[in-house]
Amino acid sequence: MITAEGLTKRYGEKTAVSDATFTVQTGKVTGFLGPNGAGKSTTMRMIVGLDAPTAGSVAIDGRPYRAFRSPLTEVGALLDAKAVHTGRSARDHLRVMAATHGIPRRRVDEVIELAGLTSVANKRAGKFSLGMGQRLGIASALLGDPHTLILDEPVNGLDPEGVRWVRGFVRALAAEGRTVLLSSHLMSEMSLTADHVIVLGRGRVLADAPIDRLVQDWTQRGVAVASPRLTELAALLSAPDVTITPTGDGAAQVEGLGAPAIGDIAAAHGIPLHALAETTGSLEDAYMALTADAVEYTSKELS
Repeated sequence: MITAEGLTKRYGEKTAVSDATFTVQTGKVTGFLGPNGAGKSTTMRMIVGLDAPTAGSVAIDGRPYRAFRSPLTEVGALLDAKAVHTGRSARDHLRVMAATHGIPRRRVDEVIELAGLTSVANKRAGKFSLGMGQRLGIASALLGDPHTLILDEPVNGLDPEGVRWVRGFVRALAAEGRTVLLSSHLMSEMSLTADHVIVLGRGRVLADAPIDRLVQDWTQRGVAVASPRLTELAALLSAPDVTITPTGDGAAQVEGLGAPAIGDIAAAHGIPLHALAETTGSLEDAYMALTADAVEYTSKELS
């Protein structure tokens, strides 16, 4: 378990993280979300002792990271996949790390195979593609078979097989009772991987909740309707608290009425329905609504 209490980090006049309090629960994959510049990487660095908090505290299983006598066997972290000696092979990089903690060489071979690096294990890390570098970073995080895993954008650059592997692997680790904190900007992937999410915006915690609850609280439910007589149906459904948004030829999204009520009205007037389905928002919809006022860097849309 990772617990942060009033965690704050300032760099001169810039506040990167402000009074952040949250818990990363054991036995769950916790997604760490937020726009660029929200403070996610700074928070992860404070968790593993690379940055000292200006105020507040953070602990892993009740202790600060610096208190661990054998940190690689307690906490595995991937914060920067490029943090390797580019002249060393993947195998030598892992062997050097293993030697600092007395980890046997057979474990190096295990994580090489586990991360899908067997065919390039003797290749210099400086020649790796982005995806291979990510795999080496994940292998490094797994080297000590830690109880807590902290991964910053681990699927960045991975192919679909690699993304699927990371998803299944971290969920399996959580199922074993380990603590997993995972950051990503890929909302669709996070919705498939995480059980719980923590959302930062401008250094503050905006949400700390299960994914299902976050989506329920920050998106609207509706009904997808399709009919060859949609205009007539829309007129019958029209009411002050009902919103009807066309979504295509003969199709619309209805908010304010449930599918049974819409079906009953259509049946009563002999209007055929080609589609009638309850819809819910996505994690991406919830995230965009939640962070709408917390984005520091925005892009201009093409018109």
